[in-house]
Amino acid sequence: MSDFLSRIIERAKEDVQTIVFPEGADRRVVEAARTITDQGIARCVVLGSQAEVEAHGIALDGIEAIDPAVSPEAPRYAEKLAELRAKKGMTLEQAAEQVKDVTTYGVMMVYFGDADGMTAPGVKLVSSSFVMDVPACELGDGGLFVFGDCALNLYPNAEELSEIAVASARTYADLCGGEPRVALLSFSTQGSGKGEGPAAVREAAELARAKAPEFLFDGELQADAAMVPSVGASKAPGSAVAGKANVLVFPNIDAGNIGYKLVQRLAKAEAYGPVMQGLAKPVSDLSRGCSAADIVGTCAITCVQAIAAKA
Repeated sequence: MSDFLSRIIERAKEDVQTIVFPEGADRRVVEAARTITDQGIARCVVLGSQAEVEAHGIALDGIEAIDPAVSPEAPRYAEKLAELRAKKGMTLEQAAEQVKDVTTYGVMMVYFGDADGMTAPGVKLVSSSFVMDVPACELGDGGLFVFGDCALNLYPNAEELSEIAVASARTYADLCGGEPRVALLSFSTQGSGKGEGPAAVREAAELARAKAPEFLFDGELQADAAMVPSVGASKAPGSAVAGKANVLVFPNIDAGNIGYKLVQRLAKAEAYGPVMQGLAKPVSDLSRGCSAADIVGTCAITCVQAIAAKA
């Protein structure tokens, strides 16, 4: 286990949160809930029918299992869901049917404060990031970075890039505990290249600085100018970020997804995420190929996000 994840787990244990897991029919989820409960990382609520949850043969001591189809809370959730979606034509009867879905039920638990966060597959939110922990690396903060957005927003415009930059800075502050130094990346550094791409990145950096003056932003910067001190000093002298960046904002999902996977595979980095950003209460995504251990790590990160959201 990496030092980063160890620290996250210890922080989660200091203020135990309630996390809901919608996929109780998946053995990996119940295995993870067992580990999380045994280690005191979170209070776990697993959703699914009794037969589905118990079919795995895993002890449920200390784990709350809820079947949304027969839950006494379902009418309350349905009433609120119908209210929230009334303008889209949802009736109370339709809402009552919808809350039987485990993901919808989990979201309503978080909405009402019956859970502090949720892990779920396929949730689409404002933006996402990955915490990258690169071994034996002197760049960033001892190899620790946040990369955004590598999973959700396809081709963000300048306004959207600025939102991703600010959210990624907050993710770094919340999860990594240091001062975020945010580089908005391009093939160009401070006007060395022309075109709409670099111009949009420059505009995004300006917008981000106006939105969150407490953080450091610079762009456009090439990746080496952002991370390597000697290159940063040469290409962007006087920048508070160049050569020292620990948050990298990619111009689109092509660059972001390729970038994080290259670092993960070639540098043997641990990649934690995608971490969802921009919500009042955290809801975390999981890939379909995740392991039980991945779920444990994501749960701990969700707990720390929930703690930060309450601060």
